[in-house]
Amino acid sequence: MNKLRFFLFAPLAFLAGGCMTGPDYAKPEMDLPDTWASERAGGEIDRTADIASWWNTLNDAQLDTLVQRSVENNHDVRIAAARVREARAAMGIANAALWPSLGVSGSYARRQSAASPASGGSPVALGLAAGAAGLTPSITVRGENGSLTASSTNGLPGLSGTLSPGGGGPDRVTDLYQAGFDASWELDIFGGNRRAVEAALAQTDAAEEFRRDVVVTLVAEVARQYVELRAAQRRLEITHKNIAAQATTVELTQSRAQAGLASELDMIRAQALLASTQSQVPLVETLVRSSIYRLSVLLGVTPGALIEELKAARSMPEPPGEVPVGLPSDLLRRRPDIRQAERELAASTARIGVAMADLFPKFSLTGSFGGANGDLGSVLSGGSQIWSFGPGIRWPIFEGGRIRANIEVQNARQEQALLTYEGQVLLAFEEVENGLVGFAQEQTRRQLLAEAVRANEEAVKLANERYVRGLDDFLNVLQAQQQLFLSEDSLVESDRAVLTNLVALYKALGGGWPVPEGQ
Repeated sequence: MNKLRFFLFAPLAFLAGGCMTGPDYAKPEMDLPDTWASERAGGEIDRTADIASWWNTLNDAQLDTLVQRSVENNHDVRIAAARVREARAAMGIANAALWPSLGVSGSYARRQSAASPASGGSPVALGLAAGAAGLTPSITVRGENGSLTASSTNGLPGLSGTLSPGGGGPDRVTDLYQAGFDASWELDIFGGNRRAVEAALAQTDAAEEFRRDVVVTLVAEVARQYVELRAAQRRLEITHKNIAAQATTVELTQSRAQAGLASELDMIRAQALLASTQSQVPLVETLVRSSIYRLSVLLGVTPGALIEELKAARSMPEPPGEVPVGLPSDLLRRRPDIRQAERELAASTARIGVAMADLFPKFSLTGSFGGANGDLGSVLSGGSQIWSFGPGIRWPIFEGGRIRANIEVQNARQEQALLTYEGQVLLAFEEVENGLVGFAQEQTRRQLLAEAVRANEEAVKLANERYVRGLDDFLNVLQAQQQLFLSEDSLVESDRAVLTNLVALYKALGGGWPVPEGQ
């Protein structure tokens, strides 16, 4: 009895002591810079601000609507949400290993046996399998004095009688009913199951961070495609404006050529410039349609579903005067991809403990209660009851090196997860630095292009006046018009680049989802 108590309560004492194999996880420390390396020349400030809904700073109601609809309907977001549900269910499976298991079983068997003729008093044995756990009923048949006598060798009821001699003897039909309850509980003495729960919890957190990262990427892509669409529509407007101006020039040269005031060469050059400008229209219209199609798919609808909604040209959004970028240390808590990598590192660390737990014995408590009888109503009666209870131990002695090899596998995966985390942090810093320098420098470039457009507009005006007055040849007019068109197109491209660089900066900073309090 004392030994039984030891086997029962010693494992529980170890379990209460919280013994767990494997290393305890600690978030890795990294040497981070105090400030960003890039110069802030585009309104960026170090002040930390809420950028969960950064697209609202662009003051475009249609963009706000598109972002909201994309988060609700995008297929990638819905897939990521399903991954979160999968991870939570897997955590439930891991948690179940910490609890006892209980099962109910039942069976019914019907057997038929035939007695063999016996002679000279030689015993003839017939075996009858009852299908009961731990029970093998049998019948012994003896032939004496011209008769066969059958009896049960293990005392089961209904398995004895006298058989008539001759032939193969009468058939014997028996019924056996069995029912019972089984329970087992593996005591997590060395913490293998608890480490598995720890790994599942970290993996669930990683799945949630992945979902947030998908949202961050989606919002940035919707905003970028929206900017691309408005920029392409603006380029189309500029192209049509220049086509109209150049068509007027063609008419002017034709009239002057007919009046003998201009050469046929001037007229041909004007027609060539007009045709060249007109050739840009199909290219820009393709860009418009491609952006609409891409936005439609991002919103989870067919490519043509948003044509009517977005085909009307609208001005591009204006960037805000200030862009809060925070400090480098803020990046670790803001970017969901970094948080995902950190949670995957925690899961890998916990799996080392799961693997190491296989080196140690596993203690369990098992019990069962049931009965077996030829009468269904008497299965659980006192004479038919069978019960058992006791501790058990299982300890692998020789596995061909499998357990230690698995520990090495988990250690190597944990090292990979650590390097992945550190690499992700460095990549995030690179993206932010590129976003800062790109946003600042493109605004400087845009200012210079705006000055170029104003100068080229004045040049076209003067060239036309001097040509009409006969002070310059027509080539100067054509060159001035061409330069104006190119500079206007470049200015729109720069406007687009300013906004797309701003979008990339917000994405690099992890904007697009709310950071929970205390994180």
